Amino acid sequence: MKFSQSFLSGVYLVQLTPIEDERGFFARSFCKKEFATHGLETFPVQCNISFNKERGTLRGMHFQTPPHAEAKLVRCTAGIIYDIVIDLRTSSPTFTQWATFELSSKNHTALYIPEGFAHGFQTLTDNSEVFYQMFNFYEPASAGGIRFNDPAFNIEWPLENPIISQKDKSYRDYDGFAL
Repeated sequence: MKFSQSFLSGVYLVQLTPIEDERGFFARSFCKKEFATHGLETFPVQCNISFNKERGTLRGMHFQTPPHAEAKLVRCTAGIIYDIVIDLRTSSPTFTQWATFELSSKNHTALYIPEGFAHGFQTLTDNSEVFYQMFNFYEPASAGGIRFNDPAFNIEWPLENPIISQKDKSYRDYDGFAL
């Protein structure tokens, strides 16, 4: 695996290094030792899958508040997604800044997102699947979000008229809170 840190402190692209032959390829997607070397969480406690039937599906911007804040490792296992993270850590020099990443089943790249970030994505293809390794358990009382089109961030989503849940549409605008 190859780790590349983004300009947002603690956010890493994790590029798988496939070993290929005539059958296809084999690659490690997680290694406790390598993650520890980079100072990242090393004990996933839950794995989730998000399957999205239609291109343009938007999920986000989600987070969990302390004491149940969560780091996550996100990988697109089918299709292509436009992934976004927002830094909500007041102690961070990139507080309130955001970054985008394209994850796909073909680029074999995962995104490590530390605690203190809001996360969301929009599917760029039909039948996209996203696999999450979570480093804390889901706690409904700590789950929250920011509205996907909040003018405080002016996120440029690639596709107009997203398919989005009522819950995600109902998230509040950012009002200066921190995680």
